[in-house]
Amino acid sequence: MLIKPGKLLAAIDSPTDLKNFTPEQRVQLASELRQFIIDSVSVYGGHFGASLGVVELTVALHTAFNTPHDQLVWDVGHQAYGHKILTGRRDNFHTNRIYNGLSGFPKRSESEYDTFGVGHSSTSISAALGMAVASRYKGDKKRQHIAVIGDGAMTGGMAFEAMNHAGVSDTNLLIVLNDNCMSIDPNVGALKDYLTDITTSQTYNKVRDDVWKLLGKVSKFGTNPQEIVSKVENSIKSFLLKQSNLFESLNLRYFGPVDGHDVNHLVSVMEDLKKIPGPKILHCVTVKGKGYLQAEKDQTKWHAPGKFDKVTGEIRKKVHDTPQPPKYQQVFGETIVELAKENEKIVGITPAMPSGSSMNIMMKEMPDRAFDVGIAEQHAVTFSAGLATQGLIPFCNIYSTFMQRAYDQVVHDVCIQKLPVIFCLDRAGIAGADGPTHHGAYDLAYMRCLPNIVVSSPMNEAELRNLMYTATQYKDGAFSIRYPRGQGVMPNWRTPIEEIPIGAGRCIQDGEEVAILTIGHVGNYAVEACEVLAQEGVHPAHYDLRFVKPLDEALLHEVFSRFTRVITVEDGCLMGGVGSAILEFMVDNDYTASVKRLGIPDRIVEHGEQIQLHTECGYDPASIAQEVRALLGVIA
Repeated sequence: MLIKPGKLLAAIDSPTDLKNFTPEQRVQLASELRQFIIDSVSVYGGHFGASLGVVELTVALHTAFNTPHDQLVWDVGHQAYGHKILTGRRDNFHTNRIYNGLSGFPKRSESEYDTFGVGHSSTSISAALGMAVASRYKGDKKRQHIAVIGDGAMTGGMAFEAMNHAGVSDTNLLIVLNDNCMSIDPNVGALKDYLTDITTSQTYNKVRDDVWKLLGKVSKFGTNPQEIVSKVENSIKSFLLKQSNLFESLNLRYFGPVDGHDVNHLVSVMEDLKKIPGPKILHCVTVKGKGYLQAEKDQTKWHAPGKFDKVTGEIRKKVHDTPQPPKYQQVFGETIVELAKENEKIVGITPAMPSGSSMNIMMKEMPDRAFDVGIAEQHAVTFSAGLATQGLIPFCNIYSTFMQRAYDQVVHDVCIQKLPVIFCLDRAGIAGADGPTHHGAYDLAYMRCLPNIVVSSPMNEAELRNLMYTATQYKDGAFSIRYPRGQGVMPNWRTPIEEIPIGAGRCIQDGEEVAILTIGHVGNYAVEACEVLAQEGVHPAHYDLRFVKPLDEALLHEVFSRFTRVITVEDGCLMGGVGSAILEFMVDNDYTASVKRLGIPDRIVEHGEQIQLHTECGYDPASIAQEVRALLGVIA
């Protein structure tokens, strides 16, 4: 089913087609673009509320600026659907986030209008500033550079670092602050309160409007009116709002707040701002989910709702006749509360992902013991380390892909000091439709090389519960538990919790000729493969390692003493991962065997359904079975 665009939207092949639109046509185009996004996401799924909230802003940006010559950088990219549709990808938009289709995020190899690949937050200002400095270096002083960043992403430390640099850069940089008080969940922290003060101050807004009107009468002030108006405006801001100089103290000219849904006013403001040299910030107030009532009312739920009925707002879910396993995230959220009720030292930390990680369950039941620190992974880790120094047991829950941003803190603030911080790495392995920026491919490799840390991964929900409890009993350093996005395998998952000996693996199935060594959820793929092979008279052994650091050396001595054919399977990178650890053990102990490693290859894996990508990478159940046959010389 292809979505039919409105009349004006259907005629747009590139932003050039916007340049001669009348004000009325811009309003109509924004309406058609919003409806096209609603129609498309309701049928095909994807991110929703963020793109609806910037429809007018998107139209205005591509109208006022000469993209792609003027370089537009989107932060994160959840809000870039309208941008993609207006830049030549309308007719392929139905493939968004689908295997071999359009990426759900801006991607340099996909379009010249996507100036910078994104997916992690708070990067846009740094990237746009780099582009602006490069333009200045090459002598191009007229080229414009625009970073569109949400108030949630603005809480990331990297955004502040970039603004600090931008203020002394003397570049044509415009930072557009899309202020909707939301990221995926409601924003937290002092910056949110500060921006709210600005947007709700009636006195400030009245004076601001007067200043804008004054800008239209600058001829009365002689040959240098901008300097006079600037001084007046800055004085008013400082007088009316004690903290209103946050951005201007960084030497960023501040303009706003303006209505982010008034497309024609936005175009007018942006046209004016192009004439003002130097780094600037335009504060736009928007509503996430604008134009779809249900999304406006429940912005967290409608961040990425999946497929839904656009008329009723009913989100389509698969109907099952039998009880289904929970998501690993739910098991984490329920279990940490269960453990915390028995141990008053347990606290929870998440960087802006309470609903995604299910930390919101603890935040609701124990609000004084669970902390959302905003989009600030580095702070989350060191904050957790500080808690640990005082005898608390911090569960620091961060998506695997985002933990990469806090690696220095893991090394410097946790491992060197041998602090007992528990890292729960959500969305580990192939993440699915969000693609390469969200795959948690590397944590097994980058964690196992560190001292003073245990690195583990559960095969199912019961093992996750057991590992979480085991981690609370471990006092000799950090403890990492990684688990994938999505469902587990146990409908009846509330099993009694047991402590697991550190480093102990287990035999899932004894066998002959070939040993399969797995870690994490993909061990269930090996179980499926063994069931298929058993029907063919082939019976490999299967071991669940559970830990990559420390390895179960007794188990591995047993394996290499009995088997000369070994397969390792991991939902992580092959370079330096579990398979590499097994090879190291084999060489260090003078064993000889044929070892086949299955996992994520040394390349960037694109987006698609998880099982599609597991198959592409060669560690789905069928691929595991085929590797066993290959080692045995058996033809299926």
